[in-house]
Amino acid sequence: MSTLQLVGAVLFAIALIHTFSTKLFHSLAQRHPRHAGLFHLLGEVEVVFGFWAFVLIIAMALLAGADTAIAYAESRHYTEPLFVFVVMVIAASRPVLDAVRDLLAMLARLAPLRTEVALCWLGLALVPLAGSLITEPAAMTLAALMLAPQVFRPGIPEALKYGALGVLFVNVSIGGTLTAYAAPPVLMVAGTWGWDSAFMAGTFGWRAAVAVVVNATVVTLLLRRHLTPHNVVQDVRMPLVVSGVHIALLAGVVLLAHHPVLFIGLFLFFLGYTKAYPKHQSPLILKEGLLVGFFLAGLVILGGMQQWWLQPIVSSLEPTALFFGALALTAITDNAALTYLGSLIEGLSDHAKYMLVAGAVGGGGLTVIANAPNPAGAALLREGFDGGSIGMGGLFLGALAPTAMAAAMFLI
Repeated sequence: MSTLQLVGAVLFAIALIHTFSTKLFHSLAQRHPRHAGLFHLLGEVEVVFGFWAFVLIIAMALLAGADTAIAYAESRHYTEPLFVFVVMVIAASRPVLDAVRDLLAMLARLAPLRTEVALCWLGLALVPLAGSLITEPAAMTLAALMLAPQVFRPGIPEALKYGALGVLFVNVSIGGTLTAYAAPPVLMVAGTWGWDSAFMAGTFGWRAAVAVVVNATVVTLLLRRHLTPHNVVQDVRMPLVVSGVHIALLAGVVLLAHHPVLFIGLFLFFLGYTKAYPKHQSPLILKEGLLVGFFLAGLVILGGMQQWWLQPIVSSLEPTALFFGALALTAITDNAALTYLGSLIEGLSDHAKYMLVAGAVGGGGLTVIANAPNPAGAALLREGFDGGSIGMGGLFLGALAPTAMAAAMFLI
């Protein structure tokens, strides 16, 4: 263990503590109005890992030289933060949202339930499962924006909001396992281990689908008496051509998810197109997307220094212990990083591979950092919680029951 590795681990631990203490900074902002701006900034979950990543780079420059620090920062891969930013902004655009909203409204009218109850269930079940096709970050963005005016609003008990948030995060994490490309932790190992979408659907997918349906059904039943009709008024009817262009651009970004130069090019075209037809647009969520990208980039930098202690733990566990170990470790580190480390271990049995990935995706809803799309959901939904921020303890407790359901299905 080198000095740099120790510093990286300590700063990672501080960042984790900071993540669970964001509400404290909001309280400090109220008590010390002179520095309220700084405390509010430090109280933003999306800022935490980016801030401590900067501290790590500065510490690295002081200990090993500026060249070493710059070389380390430039050696990291930032495709995932860039992709999540781009897919968030496009998926949240008004033409895409209107198309998804119309589809879900049609399905809700066909259901033998009150429309608002059916919409809640579809947002917590169908949209997360659709993440297997459109990727998890896109599913998270769409589900969060669809559910925000129904579930994450004043008038809904805070405990139920945390329960719904936990179900959403868990369902998105496991709902992307029906294919081999949509869930980041699966993507990290699919090529190395030869897992294709048919394998994923037959091994993980049906188990995940059952857990998603059960989780969504239980929390919807708890929420049903608090749900009220929510009508969205459209001032201008959305032309099919505009919706088609937005959906085509979203599909192009998803297909080019591993080629940042190309999907950034599509994103720039998207920005130009929204300017060309402003009456069919609502304000783009550029700020929220950039903050989430900043969070994930910070996690990439800080997480890259944790391999020295994470990989020995992963490689030393038996399959069943590996499942529960991955479930727990995912709460304190990105699940894609965890499965990536597992892919580097030679000689893992097929059973151990399954247990590692099952534990990583099963625990993906326990914290904001557990799964790459979670910061996107947190950024879009935090205003619906008391104080305008999400308590990490509340999220953890809200995710425990749906995580247990997912774990039970994966262990069958």
